[in-house]
Amino acid sequence: MLSGSSLIWIGALLLGLEASLTKASDFQHHGYEEMVRALFAVQSECPYITRIYSIGRSIEGRHLYVLEFSDNPGIHEALEPEFKYVGNMHGNEVLGRELLIYLAQFLCEEYRAGNERITHLIHDTRIHILPSMNPDGYEVAARQGPEFNGYLVGRGNAKDVDLNRNFPDLNALMYYYEKHNGQNHHLPLPDNWELQVEPETLAVIKWMQNYNFVLSANLHGGAVVANYPFDKSREPRIRGKTSYSASPDDKIFKKLAKTYSYAHSWMHKGWNCGDYFDEGITNGASWYSLSKGMQDFNYLYTNCFEITLELSCDKFPPVTALASEWLANREALVSYMEQVHHGIKGMVYDENNNPVSNAVISVAGINHDITSGTDGDYFRLLLSGTYTVTASALGYQPFTKTVTVGPAEAVQLDFYLKVQPKGINLTVKAYPNKKGSPTAKIPPTNLGPR
Repeated sequence: MLSGSSLIWIGALLLGLEASLTKASDFQHHGYEEMVRALFAVQSECPYITRIYSIGRSIEGRHLYVLEFSDNPGIHEALEPEFKYVGNMHGNEVLGRELLIYLAQFLCEEYRAGNERITHLIHDTRIHILPSMNPDGYEVAARQGPEFNGYLVGRGNAKDVDLNRNFPDLNALMYYYEKHNGQNHHLPLPDNWELQVEPETLAVIKWMQNYNFVLSANLHGGAVVANYPFDKSREPRIRGKTSYSASPDDKIFKKLAKTYSYAHSWMHKGWNCGDYFDEGITNGASWYSLSKGMQDFNYLYTNCFEITLELSCDKFPPVTALASEWLANREALVSYMEQVHHGIKGMVYDENNNPVSNAVISVAGINHDITSGTDGDYFRLLLSGTYTVTASALGYQPFTKTVTVGPAEAVQLDFYLKVQPKGINLTVKAYPNKKGSPTAKIPPTNLGPR
């Protein structure tokens, strides 16, 4: 197996060492106006492969801008997966915000330079980059600056609400369903949920509803580790005690986390910021239990697999550190995006070759299903191996296939569903009503890095 340093060197060669954004003088912290100008500059430089759109506004009225990369911006192409990066969820954790701005500039520059790897990635993936989910909090933190920024100053939004403790708590519902043979995907949201979340959280949830994301990462600071679901412990909170809370896709999440960790210059070494994480990864609840986080919400409410990347010991690094941090993360950011192309993907059709949306794709042995999108396409991340996969939809007979997945590009596995004959009733799993599920007690807010 190649060492971490060897992987970084090979990645650097693949990406091109002569990329223009490498001089320390090119790096800076971007306030809101500077960030917006930087994003629109990329869009102007690469107009045919980019699009800028806003998913909403912060409490203080700042747009939550997303920069999209695609060979057909603004259009979902069937069988082309959707990927997203989210930065600056905590306003005072700023490295992710800067890295995503640099990544956008890098993708544009390398595409124009004819870099085959980047061209392939942009042509085959629809990439969405949200550099700042919390622009209001950033402005509070930036006023104090890198040298004097406190651990919590600017962490929350303008109302000082921690956005990573602000999503509907679907973990409690999932853990209940695990014991009662209930639903394992796309869990229902509580009544009046829109009134219970902040504008920034609401915008991101609506974003998730509008795009069939397959893979994601949100970028934080205060530690150096790749954190994967579940964040919330299944066990009651006991002071000083943590417990590993594995998701049904635990093995896949470990691979995703290691992909980033080993492509990063030093994350995989384990010792960072006074902490040790074996191979630079951790299960969230094994580190500390967190309720209402965005990472678990992605997995339980959508088709998207998300991990949380802690990228710097210093939440607000000085300008002089930005160049080395970019070089440390560049290959990892690209390698992680490429993971969206592993496993299986395909179309679900009826007998007349019409696409079937919202069909359920189940993998035997993994108690977490995903669904087909509005175009009838689906994407299921899987490790190498042989799997039994079933597609089912209301009014159709289920269809099961066996597929062998390799380490390369996703295997295409299409399904053609026959209409269920009249008079025959399929056995449909009855899911408990969300109002009848227990209400989880929310533990005291933990103000750790994520």
